[in-house]
Amino acid sequence: MKFNSREIKSFFYSQYFSDGLRMTTGILLPSLIALQFNHFDIGLTLSLGALCICTIDTPGPLMHKRNAMAIGNLFLFAVAVITGFARLNVFTLGLEVTLLSFLFSIFIIYGNRAASVGTSALLVMIFMMDKAEKPEEVLGYSAIILLGGIWYMFFSLVFFGIRPYRAAQQTLGENIADIADFLRIKADFYLPDTDIDENYRKLVSQQIKVSQHQDAVRELLFKSRVMVKESTSASRILLLTFVDFVDMFEQIMATHYDYSHIRSKYKDTGILNEIAIVLLHMAEEMDNISFMVISNIRNKFKGDFIEELEQLKSRIDALGKNEQGTSNLALKKILINLRDLNDRIKSIYKYYNSKYSETLMGGVYDEEYAKFVTHQDYAPHIFFDNFSFSSTAFKHALRVSLVCLVGFILAKTIANGHHSYWILLTIIVILKPGFSLSKQRNYQRLIGTVIGGIAGIVILRFIPNRDTQFILLIVFMIGTYSFTRLNYVVSVLFMTPYVLILFKFLGVGLLVREREIDTLIGSTIAFIASYLLFPSWEYDNIQDRLKDVIYANLNYLVKIAESITGIEVGTIEYKLARKDVFVKSANLSASFERMTSEPKSRQKNVKDVHKFVVLNHILSSYIATVASTISGKKRYQHQAEDIKLVKKSIAVLNDTSEKLGGKLIDFKRGKPAPASAPALPLTQHDDVLLKEQLGFINKISVDIARVTESILN
Repeated sequence: MKFNSREIKSFFYSQYFSDGLRMTTGILLPSLIALQFNHFDIGLTLSLGALCICTIDTPGPLMHKRNAMAIGNLFLFAVAVITGFARLNVFTLGLEVTLLSFLFSIFIIYGNRAASVGTSALLVMIFMMDKAEKPEEVLGYSAIILLGGIWYMFFSLVFFGIRPYRAAQQTLGENIADIADFLRIKADFYLPDTDIDENYRKLVSQQIKVSQHQDAVRELLFKSRVMVKESTSASRILLLTFVDFVDMFEQIMATHYDYSHIRSKYKDTGILNEIAIVLLHMAEEMDNISFMVISNIRNKFKGDFIEELEQLKSRIDALGKNEQGTSNLALKKILINLRDLNDRIKSIYKYYNSKYSETLMGGVYDEEYAKFVTHQDYAPHIFFDNFSFSSTAFKHALRVSLVCLVGFILAKTIANGHHSYWILLTIIVILKPGFSLSKQRNYQRLIGTVIGGIAGIVILRFIPNRDTQFILLIVFMIGTYSFTRLNYVVSVLFMTPYVLILFKFLGVGLLVREREIDTLIGSTIAFIASYLLFPSWEYDNIQDRLKDVIYANLNYLVKIAESITGIEVGTIEYKLARKDVFVKSANLSASFERMTSEPKSRQKNVKDVHKFVVLNHILSSYIATVASTISGKKRYQHQAEDIKLVKKSIAVLNDTSEKLGGKLIDFKRGKPAPASAPALPLTQHDDVLLKEQLGFINKISVDIARVTESILN
């Protein structure tokens, strides 16, 4: 019950609920204020503009929101005017639907925020199609829509200006919760009854969530001038917490070993269950930090794991006495990683101690961490370069254009009712560049519409009180916008009764049957088109994903190799290589998940690709383990055997990269750092473990090469 309570509280503190509350308020306020002055029709038009612009109000730096919503308002006015005149003739309206659907759908080449600008423009086109405005009223009506859009833009900017750190706190807290779940999955590897293959599937799936949230945090922290330039303790704490948790995620990745071997060797000792319990306790503590960050409260660290770790050390030492040589080195390394996790958790709690936070240094992250964010290129040539059937975005835009034309014709000829623009609305929302995403959105919208329609009927028939209905309208609106990114089925489930209650207030009547029929028509058209009309299958792009992830791991390994051989590698340079591995691995895992949801006839080499995804994760984990072994040591007395193993692995990965059409890397780059101090040897423990891990890296590299051959053949 306590866990459920924490989950509920976390939701109400989350960015999802915050988004829902902000969007609902921004849309409703113009209508409610205008109603007080007996101009409800003007208020509704203002709310229509706000409704369209709010689709652009997605998480990200304030500057990006401002620019995107400003451009969105320009398109909002232009499209409203064009549609207002085009609707006077069915043929010109059909031509507009076809051309603008293509134009605004191809905006996806400039990223998700640009795509949301296109969606906003298409929404106003769809809503304007059935507006019975006279030619002389079009400009005035469009201007009111524009005012609604401008109102929402300023409302949103003021909302974020009041609490500039809130969005970053919420996103960071969610990322910490993702890492805690990742740690729980890692803990399951030590339990004897866990299916290793199935657990790897869960692990790579969770890695996608971790990577996506890390990218979102980077956007908010490193691109926002407010966050990076200000030298307040709040901004420094957020930056330091995020940096530490990225390092912690790597440390969790580094707790990777041959689980089958460890199980067979230690399953009867009970030591693996003890390791799993400690990991689960640490994951729970991370959840506490997540809630602390999201809720903006400060707690002291209550659960120090020193006692548990000391007991674990005693058990490992006892096992070592009964073993020969260094056979329990893996357990000792796991213990070291657990201690490091404990230290990192304690240090993060210190950041939130008021006295300690005042001593934190600031200003050193500005230029360095700006390198960690991706920069979207908005050059015009990108638009024209994508006018080719080799471009997924071009095929998607052409598909949307043709399907919208078909939907428009059906809306004007077959569909009954005055709100058949729902057919086009359904098509716009459902159609995505890839088949699997379109299929998922299609299913979610149908389920949500049917269940939501039933809920709407029950409310309107059995709750006649208008005040209660209005309260429910607000609740459903908040639910709609809160769950849009979190759970689309729930979002549509809230959206349907919200729309039905709204139309009841407008005097339109009960439109459940019409809405469900139009949704079914739009969903059917979209599904057929995504399968037959210029389909985009994940396997067509899988080689690029494989190539990217091999190159990223190769670059990561080269940085480690350079450190081993005495070449100085900067911390930022190393962390950039690590970040690239995390991002590219998450992209590959996401692509594979989408491929498995496509028709069986379109899935190729699924088993081999799955094996590649798992092997890639293991390779990244072993490299991270080596990184943790040599971290903090400037120079080494490296041995020829170590260099030989590294060279072999790099050669194999270079050969694999070349077969996939990727680039090659030579790790002999730069000059060794001057020997200001004598090279220090690794401890016997670290030296043995380093050789073991380098041997594992070589073995996994060879396995990846073999799997790649199978995929390409």
